[in-house]
Amino acid sequence: MNTLISHTPIWAKLKTHQQYIAQQHLRDLFALDPKRFDKFSIEAEGFLLDYSKNYITDETVNLLLELANKVQLEESINRLFSGEKVNNTEQRAALHTALRNRSNTPIKVDGKDVMPEINKVLVKMQQFTEQVRNAEWRGYTGKPIESIVNIGIGGSDLGPAMVTKALTAYHHPRLKAYFVSNVDATHLSNTLATLDPETTLFIIASKTFTTQETLLNAHSARSWLVKHLGNEQAVAKHFVAISTAKQKVIEFGINPINMFEFWDWVGGRYSLWSAIGLPIAVMIGMDKFEELLDGAHKLDQHFKNTDLANNLPTLFALLEVWYSSFFGIKTQAVLPYDYSLELFPAYLQQLAMESLGKRVTREGRNIDYSTCPIIWGSAGNNGQHAFYQLLHQGTQLIPADFIIAIDSQNDLNGHQDAVLSNALAQAHALMMGRTANETQLEAHKLKQEDKHLEQLINQIPHRVFPGDQPSNSLVYQKLTPSILGKLIALYEHKVFVESVCWNINPFDQWGVELGKQVANMLLPALSSPMDTNINLGVDSSTLGLLKYISKN
Repeated sequence: MNTLISHTPIWAKLKTHQQYIAQQHLRDLFALDPKRFDKFSIEAEGFLLDYSKNYITDETVNLLLELANKVQLEESINRLFSGEKVNNTEQRAALHTALRNRSNTPIKVDGKDVMPEINKVLVKMQQFTEQVRNAEWRGYTGKPIESIVNIGIGGSDLGPAMVTKALTAYHHPRLKAYFVSNVDATHLSNTLATLDPETTLFIIASKTFTTQETLLNAHSARSWLVKHLGNEQAVAKHFVAISTAKQKVIEFGINPINMFEFWDWVGGRYSLWSAIGLPIAVMIGMDKFEELLDGAHKLDQHFKNTDLANNLPTLFALLEVWYSSFFGIKTQAVLPYDYSLELFPAYLQQLAMESLGKRVTREGRNIDYSTCPIIWGSAGNNGQHAFYQLLHQGTQLIPADFIIAIDSQNDLNGHQDAVLSNALAQAHALMMGRTANETQLEAHKLKQEDKHLEQLINQIPHRVFPGDQPSNSLVYQKLTPSILGKLIALYEHKVFVESVCWNINPFDQWGVELGKQVANMLLPALSSPMDTNINLGVDSSTLGLLKYISKN
């Protein structure tokens, strides 16, 4: 696109429309149109998306769909699924959708169908997971595996950790899963302190087998194992690798038969569907892992084949474009009212912010509009007693996604009704608020309960809630592997739609590299006595900190 999207007529129309709609209160929009829920909600693929509590009218939705057509969204969706090199800066396809292509229709990269290789790895994963789960895989001393430790970082950690935690109800009763990502020795040390080396299996997830944090943790885990079991040969019985670097894997002591491959058209934050999902498959079984893949595939088909006006990821994404680029919001809250999704906001932070945290277009031009907001949040009920105060009475506009399970994975009498009532109440209260008049009426009501009226009247400014905070509610029956697969794919495609609207590449992450390069440059200065006259090419603050730390 030669012209920045912000310089087009549709962008100007949306800016003008925003000035009008921003003057409306959400409660007034509901008063004007009591059927907003019917008009602005959609049910598909096991989800109900209620987006009626947003600053939108029919005109808003039509303008946003016009924007989607202007940026040729449907053409971009077809390019994504067909294996074109949509990652233009690295000249790669982005075919995480192929990893869950349950229809098995051919998908080609550089003229070669990738499905046979994908299916080959899935078969290998199934054989391995069955061995571990059936106690056929034995450690060096002959004992079956009981603990699975995944060592990775970024996409090799966040996705598998989130899914494994979310599907705890499906875990094998003998097995426990651990995820180590932080290079701070405390993370690995605390994990190892709880484990029996004779029954522990490590999964090392590193495509190149050179990732600094992952390899440092892997070598420390290796040393711990050899120290306790007394023989280097034990490594082959207690380590497997997810990598493409066969020689480095062999040098580490891992049998190459136990190396699971993936491909350069799989981005890290989109990789849980590949062999990176091995710890998930071990814990829940390959049949349930395939249900996860199947759910994602069904959402893929919905995204690819459904018209934009009824397309879940598209509607979801256009709303965030609306708020970020036209209202200038800085943050977006994700509030799962399903404790199994406790790690989901953290997972979405990487998915969204590593994908959309860009300041230039695909062609390298500087952007003059707001793009990705900061994604944050936590399990909803816990957040109510922490940061919801700011949502209700703070000074910022913060849209929120309420993710709501009708049924919990665990049924205790009365618990789920409490969860649901809180979720619905919070979304309502954030939108409606409470006026000064309503607060005064509440004060007189409390007076009848022997409360001190004067004190209550003085509290009115503090007890007023502006409301007018927009939100989406995404509701599903119960978090199964299939529903979780759909949920993740929904947000993946949401991010893709946003990237098309903003004309940025969501599949590279050059911003991750600079810090790594500087860290590698500074590491030798911390590993040996520092020459105080050395020129490291860093600022005086960094140099001063380095000298102080090195000295101490």
